[in-house]
Amino acid sequence: MDDESSEAEGLRDRLARQGEDALGKIAQDLLENPLVSGALTRAFEARERAVQAQEVAMGALNLPSAADLERLTRRLRSVSQRLEGIEDGVDRLDQRFESLTRSAARATVDERLSAMESQLAKLVVEVGALTAGLDTSPSPVPREQERLEVDEPAPLPPVAPKKPRSKPRKAPAKP
Repeated sequence: MDDESSEAEGLRDRLARQGEDALGKIAQDLLENPLVSGALTRAFEARERAVQAQEVAMGALNLPSAADLERLTRRLRSVSQRLEGIEDGVDRLDQRFESLTRSAARATVDERLSAMESQLAKLVVEVGALTAGLDTSPSPVPREQERLEVDEPAPLPPVAPKKPRSKPRKAPAKP
């Protein structure tokens, strides 16, 4: 039985190798065929054009692309980490302030308080810089979308309130 099983395995291995060789040759012949390679090239070019058309359409609809969302996610993570650092700094300042108020005299507390206020002012400036760095300005309208704009009618001038009509005066009667 061992001879039969080893022969069957040898035959199976040889058939598998021959099949792999045949498939490799067919694949090589197909890639060398100008008709097939031209079709593959055209398919990849069509895919690229479809991707570009999708990006243009998303831009025209003012919808973010996957790359835009990924970039926004990274920026949010960065801002979140910075904000956590600021919160930690504020917590440390709060702890220091509590320890100072308990142990220091009023004059020392006032000096420390002004120092803390200046530190807080610096933190406010840093938070302002972070906020300004978020680029919250709207993105410019794509050129393709400009052609789709519809003119809005000019606003009507304000109407002055009407004055009530006075009764007509009668001419004095001639005697």
